Amino acid sequence: MPTTDPEPGDPPQPNHQEPVNGTHDRLDGMSVIMPILDEEPYLQESVDAVLAQRWDGPIEVILALGPSTDRTDEVAARIAAQDDRVRLVSNPSGRTPDALNAAIAHARYDIVARVDGHGVLSSDYLVTAARTLQDTGAANVGGIMDAVGRTPFEKAVAVAMKSKLGVGGAKFKLGGEAGAAETVYLGVFRRHWLTAVGGYDSRFSRAQDWEMNYRIRQRGGLVWFTPAMRVAYRPRPNVRRLARQYYEYGQWRRVVARTHEGSINARYLAPPVALAAIAVGTVGGFVWRPLWAIPGGYAAAIGAGGLAISSDESAEVRVRVPVVLATMHMAWGYGFLSSRIRLTGDSEPAVVED
Repeated sequence: MPTTDPEPGDPPQPNHQEPVNGTHDRLDGMSVIMPILDEEPYLQESVDAVLAQRWDGPIEVILALGPSTDRTDEVAARIAAQDDRVRLVSNPSGRTPDALNAAIAHARYDIVARVDGHGVLSSDYLVTAARTLQDTGAANVGGIMDAVGRTPFEKAVAVAMKSKLGVGGAKFKLGGEAGAAETVYLGVFRRHWLTAVGGYDSRFSRAQDWEMNYRIRQRGGLVWFTPAMRVAYRPRPNVRRLARQYYEYGQWRRVVARTHEGSINARYLAPPVALAAIAVGTVGGFVWRPLWAIPGGYAAAIGAGGLAISSDESAEVRVRVPVVLATMHMAWGYGFLSSRIRLTGDSEPAVVED
């Protein structure tokens, strides 16, 4: 039965309901699972950050390799040859949920941490995660997706992703007090909870984290955010790739809303509502000119807002922020409104077993 989540800032709570297998993890080992596809420029740095963690217990890194078009497989093979804590598994479909489930099936330890091939963990990320799991009794804990850009465009994306104007109230992008959350970035899980909910739903190409965290919460599991955990994230390098990323976010968030009634809220509806209003105002303005105030007002708002949130950046970054904001909003909104994706197959994903 669904339960009511504690409010952010409430004291830590134990699991509301034990998973179906009734086991208790000792949390004395760490399996890091990584879905990998076309990560040649970033993979070595990402794996190095995992292996350099301040973690005294046993650890393994499982790279689930999709059909990359660059030299990712060569880099992965070299890393595995140099360190026997790294293992490789195949993911022929190349899809993220399939990669994660394949890696989970090979995981040996009590804690399973998801890490992406282009993310860099802070040095105490894993030990902080383990302590937080123990202290809160949570099923899953996660921290801040710390966008770090290198080029002016990437830096502009990072500014937008760290602002309410860009991403609403998402704590895993903005930070905030530790507490219960709808979802967290990546996630570090008690292994038995992954088994209890059946792992990632392989039908979700995007939003598979949010969707699985929803199922965890529906079973009474606690999803916990802490700002003490931080992952450096590399933003998309240009408008085209950023637009595609946010278009797919919108598409798949609509799929989650269709699949799990009641899972949508006002924050997720803001981009599609804004896009619809701008479209009506732009077209309707040719009939009744005052309607042009709608797109004009939006342009003025993101122009002024973009300059305000980037006040500490260079001029070449600041001029790009309004474009980035508009791209994120409109692409997400269009993806949500135009989504025609219908899930097929079983209503529940297959259970992941040892």
